[in-house]
Amino acid sequence: MLSFSIVIPCRNEEKYIKKCINSILIQNYPKDKIEILVCDGLSSDDTVEIIENLGTKHPNVNLFHNKEQTTPFALNLGIEKSNNEVVIILGAHSELDVNYMLNCDLEFQNNHNASCIGGVLENVYENKQSEIIGKAMSSPFGVGNAHFRTGEKSGFVDTVAFGAYKREVFDEVGLFDVELARNQDDEFNYRITVKGHKIYLSNMLKVKYYVRSSFKNLIIQYYQYGYWKVFVNKKHRVITSIRQLVPFVFVLFLFSLPVWLVINVQLVYFVVLALYFTIATVYAIRKSSKSHEIPKVVTIFFLLHTSYGMGYVEGIINFFILFRKPRLSSKKNSR
Repeated sequence: MLSFSIVIPCRNEEKYIKKCINSILIQNYPKDKIEILVCDGLSSDDTVEIIENLGTKHPNVNLFHNKEQTTPFALNLGIEKSNNEVVIILGAHSELDVNYMLNCDLEFQNNHNASCIGGVLENVYENKQSEIIGKAMSSPFGVGNAHFRTGEKSGFVDTVAFGAYKREVFDEVGLFDVELARNQDDEFNYRITVKGHKIYLSNMLKVKYYVRSSFKNLIIQYYQYGYWKVFVNKKHRVITSIRQLVPFVFVLFLFSLPVWLVINVQLVYFVVLALYFTIATVYAIRKSSKSHEIPKVVTIFFLLHTSYGMGYVEGIINFFILFRKPRLSSKKNSR
């Protein structure tokens, strides 16, 4: 059986960290094959105390202090301190299904050419607002072909959330890019696929994920995704996926109304806009049978696309036109 190291970056996660760690401790898998490495970014709440208390009862729970307070530093710290054959990257807002590691082991046996295996996110809603957000984020119209969110298929993909990586991947490709406050997992997955490694998504692997309950924080999150994606593109001198361009093109289209007015074919603009909202409504109906939720889901679709697209626009201006480095405010946590 494979041995697993689970790396959890966190900061001020007193509400979630115990549930996250406990979901690992109750795994249907030999306990001596599991180590947990929590890398805390100098929390100011009770997060550290909770982890330390769990560590006194469970010797495989290890706490490390991430003085840099950023996610890639936390991930690299945990990986460097880990000892096992497979490293799982896990978010503090997540809970593993009780058979997660058992199924992960089986999937590695069944897919010998996979260097990374990930599962499907099952959204957990804390209020009605997070439920609306979760429905939009689990729709192909909302997030494109991000199959780890939509759960539409098992198979080889270009990225997964909370991947389980064979240790030799880090030996060959290196660690996470510490320059990236966002998109560090997508960027890392891009690097390993360029090196010929394969990423497999399995419907057998389930991860509960506590969805954001704030529209404002959702906008910040997706704006940052778009912004940092451009930085990744510039570093690698390539567009890492075509789907990233869709929100960018949509935002450009939204701002193109004056052009359509000048050439006196504004009807085309409004027809395209009407088509967008018609398709959005169809997908919203598929995600919710409650009529009062449908316009809310459509609104989240629009916010996801425009936030990401606007972030992408700013990234192009900052990194390709003005040749600036990432601004400090873009590193703000959207939780």
